[in-house]
Amino acid sequence: MQSFRSEIENPIVAKDIIELGKKINQFYSGELDESSFRSLRLARGVYGQRQFGVQMIRIKLPYGKVTSEQLHRIAKVSDEYSRGRLHITTRQDIQIHHVSLDRTPELWAELEKDDITLREACGNAVRNVTASETAGIDPNEPFDVSPYAHAVFAFFLRNPICQEMGRKFKISFSATDDDTALSFMHDLGFIAKADNGKKGFKVMVAGGLGSQAQLAETLFEFIEADKIIPLTEAVLRVFDRHGERVKRARARLKFLVKEIGLAAFVNLIEEEQTALSHQKVKIETSNFDSEINIPEIEIPSVTIENKADYDLWKTTNVIDQKQDGLYAIGIKIPLGDFYTNKARLLADLIKKYAANELRLTLRQNILIRHVKEALLPFFYVELKKLGFADLGYNSTLDITSCPGTDTCNLGITSSTGVTRELGKVLKNEFPHYANNKKITIKISGCMNACGQHTMAHIGFQGMSIKSGKLVAPALQVLLGGGVLGNGKGRIADKVIKIPSKRGPQALRAILNDFELNVKSEETFLNYYDRQGEIYFYNLLKTLADTTNLEQSDFIDWGSDEKYVTEIGVGECAGVVIDLTATLLLDTAEKIENATEALQLNQFADSIYYAYTSMINTAKALLITEGKKTNTQVGIVTNFEEVFKDKITLETSFSEFVYQIKNNEPSKEFAKKYLEDAALFYKKVNDFRTNTITDES
Repeated sequence: MQSFRSEIENPIVAKDIIELGKKINQFYSGELDESSFRSLRLARGVYGQRQFGVQMIRIKLPYGKVTSEQLHRIAKVSDEYSRGRLHITTRQDIQIHHVSLDRTPELWAELEKDDITLREACGNAVRNVTASETAGIDPNEPFDVSPYAHAVFAFFLRNPICQEMGRKFKISFSATDDDTALSFMHDLGFIAKADNGKKGFKVMVAGGLGSQAQLAETLFEFIEADKIIPLTEAVLRVFDRHGERVKRARARLKFLVKEIGLAAFVNLIEEEQTALSHQKVKIETSNFDSEINIPEIEIPSVTIENKADYDLWKTTNVIDQKQDGLYAIGIKIPLGDFYTNKARLLADLIKKYAANELRLTLRQNILIRHVKEALLPFFYVELKKLGFADLGYNSTLDITSCPGTDTCNLGITSSTGVTRELGKVLKNEFPHYANNKKITIKISGCMNACGQHTMAHIGFQGMSIKSGKLVAPALQVLLGGGVLGNGKGRIADKVIKIPSKRGPQALRAILNDFELNVKSEETFLNYYDRQGEIYFYNLLKTLADTTNLEQSDFIDWGSDEKYVTEIGVGECAGVVIDLTATLLLDTAEKIENATEALQLNQFADSIYYAYTSMINTAKALLITEGKKTNTQVGIVTNFEEVFKDKITLETSFSEFVYQIKNNEPSKEFAKKYLEDAALFYKKVNDFRTNTITDES
C-alpha cells in the first residue's frame, strides 16, 4: 500500500488538477451542464456557497493533523485566494470561503506543495477520516489510532469503489472507550481495543445524525487491526451496490441497514470477501512510533501577571500526555473561526517550541501537542497575546456551531449569531462552567446537524415559525443527547420550538433549573431523565408563545433586515441529473480508466472501473424506458427484465455483471472483465443507434 507522500508525487494528482481546470472551462463554455459539473467539483472539495458566484473550499486534513509548514501554506492560500479567514469544521477540516471558481485549480496546486488535498472533501465519497485529537498522547489509550486513521484515508483516496456512491460516507477512530471521535454517529466507527496483546478495534456501523438520527449498531466487538481496511472496502462495496441513489433523504448507509437488517447486511459483506483487493492489510506505524522530536532551546523567561488566571488556564486548557513531562494545550476557537495572521504566529510557535504538530478537533478547536512543562508559562503568555488563552476548552462554555446562513445554502437561521449570544450568557452568568466538561451545547442552522445538535446535552436547531402571516426565525430546543462511551450514545429529544431571539432565555432557564434541582453527584442526563421531557416542555412553554412577538423577533441574530426563509439547493449529496448521453460518455471514461489501471497492474481498481461502466451503461438504457434506477442492484434486475431479449450476452445480465463478486482480482479476470465491459458498451451503443435510426 503506497503512502500518501508517494501519492502526492504521483502524476495522478497533477492529472486531477488539470481535469478540474478543463471541466471548469467546459462548464463556462456551455459544453458541460451545471448538474453534471457539480459532481466533479464536489469530489474535489469545491462547494457552492450561499452567495452567488463564489465557492467554499474544503481542505481535507486526515484526523485533523497539521504541521507548521501546512498551516503556513493554508494561510498563504487563504490570503491569496480568499479573505484570510479559516474555519475549522466538526470533521477536523479547514474551510475557506468566497473563492472564485476559476482559481480553484491553482489554489489546489498550491496546497499540494505541502501534502494537502481537496480530493473527496465533499461529494458522494469517503469524507475526511476523523479521530480523537488526543490519539497518541492519551494515557488511557491501548495504542495510537493515528496511523490506522491515516492508512484508511490513504487507501480509499481516489479508490474507484467509493467515488460515486449514493451519498457521503463518514469514518471515525476513537482512541479509548470514552469514544471522543463519536463512533455511534458514523457510517463506520472504530474504537481502539487490545485483546491478549493484539491490536484491534470494536466496529460500529450505520450511525448518523440529520433529520432522522440513528445510533450505530455493533458490527464486531473486536477485529484485528490488519482487517479494518478489507472490512471497510467490503462495506463500501455493499453500500455502493445496494444504497439508494435517487431519493437523497434515504441515501445514507443507516437507511440501507435499517431496511434489510444487520444480519442481512453482514451476509452481503461476507459475499464480497473473494473480490476484495486485499484479505489483510498490515498498517505501518513506524512513522508514528518514533521518538518525539522537540527542539533543544533555551526556555524563554516570561512574567505571569496574574498567577490565579494562569493556574485556572492550566486547569481548564492543559492536558497531561502519556509521555512523561509533556503536555497538550487546548485552544478554544469560538465558532471555529480564526485568521491567517494568528495562524502564522501559531505555526511558528509549534515549530520552534513544540514538536511541530497540532490537531484540529471535532469541537472546532485546536490542540497543541508535545509541550514541555517548563514552556507552559511561555505558551500561556504567547497564546494570550493572540487571544488564544480563553478559558473553557472542551467545556460547556465551548459551543459547537455550523456556519448556518452565513455561507451555507441549506441554512435556515443564523447559527453563528445565536451562538455568540448564548456565549455571552455563559460567560457573564455561568463562568463556573468553564471547567465543566460534562454538559455540551451544540447548534445547527438546519436539520442536517453539521453542528451535531442532535447528540448534545443541550442542542438548538435553526427553523422558522409563523405568527399570523409573518415568519420569524426560530430554534428547536433539544435535550438529553450525549456520548455514553464504548460505542453507545443518546439522541436528544425535540422538546419545543421557540422564536430564535428567545434562545438566551431558554438556555438561562435550563441551566438555572439544573443548578436549583440537581441532586448530589447527578449528571445532566440523569437529571433530564428524572425530570422527563414534559417537565422541560412546561419549563420553556411560555417562550414558545408567538402571539406576543415584537418587531425584533422577525430579525435574525446578526442581521438588520427582516427575516426571510431562503433555502438553497444543498450540495452535500452531489446530486447529478443523469442523462443518457452523459452516462454513456462517462462509461467510455470508466473503460479508459479500467484500461489504464490494468496496464499499471492495479487489477482490483480495473475490475471496479469495468463494473461501474456496466452499471452506467445499463442505467443509460433504462432511463430511455422510464424505469427505476434507484440502486445498482435494481438497475441489474430491471435491465435483465427489460432488455434480456434485445441485448444478448453469453449469460444472464446479472451473472455477467456479478462476476465481480465471484472472482479474485487477478490479472486474468481483470483482463476478461474489461473485455466484457467493452463488449457490453458496444452492444448497447449499437442497440441505441439502431433504435434511434428506426424511430427516425
